[in-house]
Amino acid sequence: MDSIRLLTIILTIVLAIMVMLLIILGLVYVSSKMKKKEEQENKNIPEGKAKTRKYKDYRTESIMDFMEFDTVVDNMISQKDGMRYIMVVECQGINYDLMSEVEKNSVEEGFIQFLNTLRHPIQIYTQTRTINLDSSIQTYKEKIREIQYTLEKQEMQYNQMVRSESYTQEQLNRAYFELTKQRNLYEYGKDIIYNTEKMSLNKNVLNKKYYVVIPYFVEELGEGKFDKEEQRNLAFSELYTRAQSVVRTLGVCGINARVMSSNELVELLYMAYNRDEAEVYGLDKALKAGYDELYSTAPDVVDKQMKALDREIEQEAIEKAKAKVTEARSEKQKALQEKKDNKRDLIDELAKLIIEENAQILGEDIAKSATEKIDKKEEEGGTKEDVKKEKTKRPRKTKTA
Repeated sequence: MDSIRLLTIILTIVLAIMVMLLIILGLVYVSSKMKKKEEQENKNIPEGKAKTRKYKDYRTESIMDFMEFDTVVDNMISQKDGMRYIMVVECQGINYDLMSEVEKNSVEEGFIQFLNTLRHPIQIYTQTRTINLDSSIQTYKEKIREIQYTLEKQEMQYNQMVRSESYTQEQLNRAYFELTKQRNLYEYGKDIIYNTEKMSLNKNVLNKKYYVVIPYFVEELGEGKFDKEEQRNLAFSELYTRAQSVVRTLGVCGINARVMSSNELVELLYMAYNRDEAEVYGLDKALKAGYDELYSTAPDVVDKQMKALDREIEQEAIEKAKAKVTEARSEKQKALQEKKDNKRDLIDELAKLIIEENAQILGEDIAKSATEKIDKKEEEGGTKEDVKKEKTKRPRKTKTA
């Protein structure tokens, strides 16, 4: 019995040791796996960053890659580091369902003509926006405050007229009519504000905007060597020509279209990337908060061209004014010189005229003799013009050797 009990104790001890060894081996295996996994995660973390398992890399480059555009300049969206430019044409929708058959056929034929005239790729983009009535409500409230102030002023004036008893019944009736009209206007304005605020609570009030997106690739310029600015200018010229062609052909369909400016393109992109937030935090608030670092807007290129043309017109007008003033002065000086040259003749003619007018007083013989003397003097001396002609007729003396 003692030998059996001893054997049992030995077996129990051996089993316990084996179980402990298995547990230790399992712990070692699990710890080694966790260590390898942590080393693998730390290898993916950039140098200089904290070695944490929950690290995430939020970089500006990745955000710009997600947004898929570089900047907005000269009414264009620049993409792929200036290798692709986009110009957008905004179109106003038409109510096709309410048109007659003749109008529908005209629209369809115009759209077919628009498609046939396309020589470049386009994209038709539709953007649905929730109508924000906050600005309209604020405008209405300001108007209502002005109407209320006018109403209170008219009520005070009417009460003073009634108390003074110095006005006729006709004047009181006229004042009461104006007061009633102003009160009705005030009540009507309050109803408009109430209905507009009630409408703004409905988030299903939507507005659709339609756009035609026109791209241009710098590769279309060929193998010529152009710098970035030249590429942008050539891209603008080509895109503006294409956009104007689209505007004209869409006009045949009865659709009013126009090229969007840089600021309008910024708003379009803001609405596209911030659709949910734009309802409560619009672009105007974002710009006031200083969140416009992602955008680089420029003045409208047409405005810049108009200013340059105005400066050119002004400069040319100044030059022309100077030339005409100089010309007028020279003509006046020329007339003065001619008058100086003809001074002698004018004096003689005026003297003969004076003698002729006073011939009766002087006597016919004396007047005739005085006139003959003036004529004889002219024949002897000649006019300055005759002297000049005589000088030109004289041959030049040649030098002899």
